[in-house]
Amino acid sequence: MFSEPVQSRVERRESSRRKVLASAERLFREQGFESTTIRQIAVDAGVSAGTVMAVGDKGALLVSLFDGWIEAVHKARGDHSPGEPPCVFADAVDEAMALFEPFVTYFARNRELSREYAAIIVRGSHESEIFQDLALTLIAEVQGVLARSGLGADEAGAGARLVYFSYLGLLMTAANGALDEQAATAQLRDVVTFVISTSGEEE
Repeated sequence: MFSEPVQSRVERRESSRRKVLASAERLFREQGFESTTIRQIAVDAGVSAGTVMAVGDKGALLVSLFDGWIEAVHKARGDHSPGEPPCVFADAVDEAMALFEPFVTYFARNRELSREYAAIIVRGSHESEIFQDLALTLIAEVQGVLARSGLGADEAGAGARLVYFSYLGLLMTAANGALDEQAATAQLRDVVTFVISTSGEEE
C-alpha cells in the first residue's frame, strides 16, 4: 500500500543525485573546481541549492565523481576465475600494470581536479571508497596476478599491499604535478617488477 510512494521518493532522490553529479562534473571540468559554486551546480542541474547540498558539498561531490569512475572500471573488468593458469614473469608484470594504468592515466590527465581530490583526501574531510571497498578490490586483483606468477599466498598478499600503497603515493605525486603520466607508470612498473622478482620465478 505504501511501497509505491516510498519507491517513488527513492527514485526521485537518485535521479536528483545523478543530475547533480553530472552537472558538477561538467562544471568542474569546464570552469575549474574553485570557480564552480553550489548555486551554479543547482542551476545547471535544474534543482535547488538545498538539493545539491543534500548530495554533498563541493568536496563530497568531487570525491563521489572520482570514486564512481574508479568503481566503474572495476565493475567493467568482471570477476577473474581463481582457476586461471599460471603466468610467466613478463606477463605477470604486464597484467599487474594493466590493472593500474587506467587510474594513473586518469589522474595524470586531470591534474587540477586530481590535485583537489588528493587535497580533500589528505585533509580527511570526506571519506573515499578508494581507501575502503575499492582498495580491497584492487588489492585482491593484484594479489591474484602475483599468486599466478609463483608467489605464495603470504608473499602475494604482502606484495599486493606494497604495490597498492606505492600506487597511491604515485597517484598523489602525479596529481600534484611532480610526475607526469609516463614517469608515474614507469616507477610503478619498477615496483611491480621488484615485488614479482622476489618470488625467484623470473624467467
